Amino acid sequence: MAEIMDRITVDPEQCGGRPCVRGMRIRVTDVLDLLASGLSQAQVLEEMPALEKEDVEACLRFASRKLDHPILAA
Repeated sequence: MAEIMDRITVDPEQCGGRPCVRGMRIRVTDVLDLLASGLSQAQVLEEMPALEKEDVEACLRFASRKLDHPILAA
């Protein structure tokens, strides 16, 4: 998780506290939305030149880890 948090930052003063890429105003959800709309990783990088390949991968890993949490049944 440390490698992800080097690239994904959360600042309450930026983007409403939503997770962003390396302190920029590019939200993780922005990257995920582009991928979900059918853009390839290369196209996302063209669309957002400030991003690096590792940033896109960190967004995917971040989302995966957020969704992969245990659910306790009572």
